[in-house]
Amino acid sequence: MKKFTILLFVLMTIFTTNAQTKIGDAQVPNQINYGGENLVINGGGLREKFFFDIYAGVLYLKAKNNTASSIANADETMAVRVHILSGLMSRKKMASALKSGFERSTNNNTAPLKDRIEKFIGFVSEEIEVGQVFDMVYEKGKGSVLYKNGVEKGYVEGLDFKKALFNIWLGNNPVDKGLKGEMLGN
Repeated sequence: MKKFTILLFVLMTIFTTNAQTKIGDAQVPNQINYGGENLVINGGGLREKFFFDIYAGVLYLKAKNNTASSIANADETMAVRVHILSGLMSRKKMASALKSGFERSTNNNTAPLKDRIEKFIGFVSEEIEVGQVFDMVYEKGKGSVLYKNGVEKGYVEGLDFKKALFNIWLGNNPVDKGLKGEMLGN
């Protein structure tokens, strides 16, 4: 019986370890499910500022893909996970970073999306703490949904909005070129 218990523990440890990927100080799952769709990790990396790891950013897709434009333009369920690693990230700073990201991703043409951008940023209404996880998920047929620690905070409709949101990380002028490459699995 003792040997069986030890074997069971070893197997559980192996399967649990293989089911996650370590990015900086974050452990992220290799698979997630949103809107009834299984998504696999495409790639991930660290968003760093002034030598501090601010967050681990991870891209989840239905199938691996390394072409940024086809990912951003696809009308299928996908997610960007932001795992907070630093106390330097506050609610106000995340709101500012999202606003700046939308400006970059749309080449400063946010006017057509203005109300939806403000609505989406408004979902980040509580203070942010180290270890919290934000999933920005495009759920086909619903829209771009913000989840905080697995709890839905709200959503915004429109494929055009989704493209702008995902281009924050994957566009021609991404928030971090190194992170973009890592999310694409390069």
